[in-house]
Amino acid sequence: MDQVCKILASNVKAHRLAQGLSQEELAFEAELDRTYISQIERGVCNPSILVLVKISQILNVELPDLLLKK
Repeated sequence: MDQVCKILASNVKAHRLAQGLSQEELAFEAELDRTYISQIERGVCNPSILVLVKISQILNVELPDLLLKK
């Protein structure tokens, strides 16, 4: 499970930066706390599927793209 969280962390951060968003901007759009986005990007939490759907929609990527190793 730890590997999945690390892949998710890397992909969320990469897509966020590609969109030119700060953690704070992503958090605001997803109605989440910035520290929670930080935890996701560090791979230290296990977000719910609903949170992942929100993030994927904001980042304009398909949900599986956040979970697949690149």
